[in-house]
Amino acid sequence: MRISRIAAAALTMTAAAMSLVPAASAQPAEAAGTAIGVESLSTTATPPGSARAERLLYRSTTANDQPTTTSAAVYFPAGEAPEGGWPVIAWAHGTVGLGDDCAYSVAGPAAVDRDWAYLGAWLNQGYAIVAADYAGLGGPGEHPYLNGIAEAHNVVDAVKAATARYSSLSNKWAVVGQSQGAGAAVFTARYATEFGGPALDYRGGVGTGVPAYIEDVISLLGPGMPPVHVSSHLTAYVLYILSGLRTTYPDLNIDAMLTDTGRTWLARAQTACIGPLGDELAAAKPPIGSLFARPLSSIPNAHALLTTYMGLPESGYDRPLFLAQGLKDTDVVTPETLRYAAVLEANREPVTFRTYPTDHDGTVNASLVDSTPFVRGLFAE
Repeated sequence: MRISRIAAAALTMTAAAMSLVPAASAQPAEAAGTAIGVESLSTTATPPGSARAERLLYRSTTANDQPTTTSAAVYFPAGEAPEGGWPVIAWAHGTVGLGDDCAYSVAGPAAVDRDWAYLGAWLNQGYAIVAADYAGLGGPGEHPYLNGIAEAHNVVDAVKAATARYSSLSNKWAVVGQSQGAGAAVFTARYATEFGGPALDYRGGVGTGVPAYIEDVISLLGPGMPPVHVSSHLTAYVLYILSGLRTTYPDLNIDAMLTDTGRTWLARAQTACIGPLGDELAAAKPPIGSLFARPLSSIPNAHALLTTYMGLPESGYDRPLFLAQGLKDTDVVTPETLRYAAVLEANREPVTFRTYPTDHDGTVNASLVDSTPFVRGLFAE
């Protein structure tokens, strides 16, 4: 169970790990979920099927429960809103990068054709879409990549701010996410009712390409790894995770665990979006082991800390959850995602799991044949 895993991690954490201090962040006066402004969206951040689109600024929470300001893109379907308002899909996007100019509401998606087709399918069915940027993307501070609790706060607060700002939106909502966003969607699904409170009516969630048990892999990284070359995108994900750990746990001194090569690439990852960073890594081909001077396992109780940071909740879901996985997906560890679905089923959680003969990107739209009626059923009550 997720709660017992967190408790175990807390009990076993050594004094060194327990003394980690939160990173500094802005201290906004308004409560989380408060809208503070609206801006126009560029065409690159606006899906073709949206009748109206705006960038919403709102208060939220980042790593270590620190208050911050972040943003979201809000997309409206065509036509007049139904009685009670448009039902809301909270879109938890996949990895775009760490720099402010990588934010979804600034630059749009990394996979343009895939995401615009997917979001267009939801807009055409009469859902409004609220796409949170996540803390540190397009706003103050650094983005705590794969910090599930922070991302869940960002998604819920975006919906809370949007439904309060726009009278044409219903408070009935579901979360949908892909890749990094699938992890965010799963965390959101677990905590949506708790974080949203009585103002919102959370109905359920969808995740495609879920990054399950990534902590099992990350905890093995270090200088002793065989000098094999992995996908440039996988190396980029590792750099983003290292940045997220540094943001959440600055006292870990992640930089001291890296070689000069590792520190150089980590600095580059702070500003480079996923496409350009992947291209640069593909050209340079640095072996993963060359990034590290010390293994991550040298962190006291490393696996427990990583599990607390990014380990997906294994219980406590109060609404239906749909998970989709491509069997040719190499961006996440597919056997671990299959394992995660089995754990949820064994724990009698309200999960529906489907697989597809697709890769990481292909699963997004391939899953619509099943996720569309699933989501329709969520709003039928």
